[in-house]
Amino acid sequence: MEWWKKSVVYQIYPKSFMDSNGDGVGDIPGIISKLDYLKQLGVDVIWLSPIYDSPQEDNGYDIRDYQKIFHQYGTMADFEQLLEEMHKRELKLVMDLVVNHTSDEHQWFVQSQQSKDNEYRDYYIWKDGKDNGEPPTNWGSTFGGSAWTLDEKTGQYYLHIFAEKQPDLNWENASLREDVYSMMKFWLDKGIDGFRMDVINFISKDPDFPEGDKNPGDAYGNGGQHYINGPRIHEYLREMNKEVLSKYDVLTVGEMPGAAPEDAQIYTNPENQELNMVFTFEHMDLDSKNGDKWSFTDLHLQDLKENFEKWQTSLHGVGWNSLYWNNHDQPRIVSRFGNDGEYRVKSAKMLATCLHMLQGTPYIYQGEEIGMTNVRFDKLDDYRDIELINMYHDRKQQGWDHEQLMAAIYKKGRDNARTPMQWNSRENGGFTTGKPWIKANPVYTDINAEQALNDENSIFYYYQNLIQLRKKHDIITTGNFELLLREHPHIFAYKRVEGNQQLLVLCNFSDQELVIEDEQILLFIGEASVLIANEDARENGKLSPYEGIVYSL
Repeated sequence: MEWWKKSVVYQIYPKSFMDSNGDGVGDIPGIISKLDYLKQLGVDVIWLSPIYDSPQEDNGYDIRDYQKIFHQYGTMADFEQLLEEMHKRELKLVMDLVVNHTSDEHQWFVQSQQSKDNEYRDYYIWKDGKDNGEPPTNWGSTFGGSAWTLDEKTGQYYLHIFAEKQPDLNWENASLREDVYSMMKFWLDKGIDGFRMDVINFISKDPDFPEGDKNPGDAYGNGGQHYINGPRIHEYLREMNKEVLSKYDVLTVGEMPGAAPEDAQIYTNPENQELNMVFTFEHMDLDSKNGDKWSFTDLHLQDLKENFEKWQTSLHGVGWNSLYWNNHDQPRIVSRFGNDGEYRVKSAKMLATCLHMLQGTPYIYQGEEIGMTNVRFDKLDDYRDIELINMYHDRKQQGWDHEQLMAAIYKKGRDNARTPMQWNSRENGGFTTGKPWIKANPVYTDINAEQALNDENSIFYYYQNLIQLRKKHDIITTGNFELLLREHPHIFAYKRVEGNQQLLVLCNFSDQELVIEDEQILLFIGEASVLIANEDARENGKLSPYEGIVYSL
């Protein structure tokens, strides 16, 4: 079995993980100092968000030089030491690959801007405006405004699906692709163990650049229909695999907004030689109204159950799932689908149980293993995320009021995930001795790693246990998935089945005590033993608030 199928991945957001020199920004020496903590947790792989040289417009997802380390994070020597120290501890390192776009300060773009006949012009997507002077298409940028910016010098527009300082690369250009592949080999030859690929299903655009469909009242059209899972995407990924990935033993995961299970079957089927797995976004949109993340609604558990069922059954025996609740782009799961007040510890364990018993490779985001929560800063000035700040100003103009906007930010803002890692109860949670680049969540006095390590019933040790169970019981990696109690509004119940071995997973997503009436489940419970549970005082046939339990037969 491929090593990544049994692995558990831990994502580090370098800027917020651990600062070793007091400048308020996390760094590579800081990460090295915490490797024993990650080894104790039991994870196998570290995914490192971008550490490349960058102006930091989008926290490193705007890369100025792919083969240089961002100065505040350290040096190439620091990186090589990190890799060595990780491999010494049998930890693997996965890097972030950001090749849909670069920074506008990247040498390729600086050259590209010089003139229309510069050899790098075609590394990016340049177009003439419409006859009336409007941008080439009506596409909107993910971060607000038009997806096109006019370059005064050459009189053409360049495409940027994200920030203005993040111009999109032109994958139609074979020389660009060769340069990307040679950069990938640079890192793989250093000994890294794979790539997480940022919005990789955006790299193929419809060459005709049609207008996007537009709803009444929208300022911009939906360009996504013309670049998400675009016409040459499979060709590009197969070429990348042939030229680079197939020559190394690596983990590859593609971040793919807008990819359905049918797409993932193609992307992750080993016969197609593309990627090992993809990140789906569907379950992350279930508490959004009409696909707008800032217009939120309550989660309907039936929707989550059916979504997980769809992905579990579609990819079983065909491709492979990634499993996640949190990352640097999502609010904290315990504040989102759990209860970050009275039942914080219990609901965090329940959510972990629900996810980690599924088939796929689980991803843990820094701080998830101690139950870190969303943050509520009073002032907009305390936030740092470009998406969040642009959204605030855009919607203010559209008539949203300040309270409504702050409520959306508290609920869905990306900075919820980006506050400093809470190591102990000292100032700034022990993250830095200086002034942190973004304020710490004031709850660090109660919620921190030191406290978790000193409490045998902490969320940390619960995650440790879940990771060990995955290593020990093959059924978690290979068994079938069967959804139970489909219509129940508060219980997520499913079975994992392989041969005559079965696991039953019961998770209560509410603060109510619930009675189980299903006779098959009661029969199963009567004969089974408990594999893991977040509640000691149990009563068979009942689930206490936010209880999560796994039975084995």
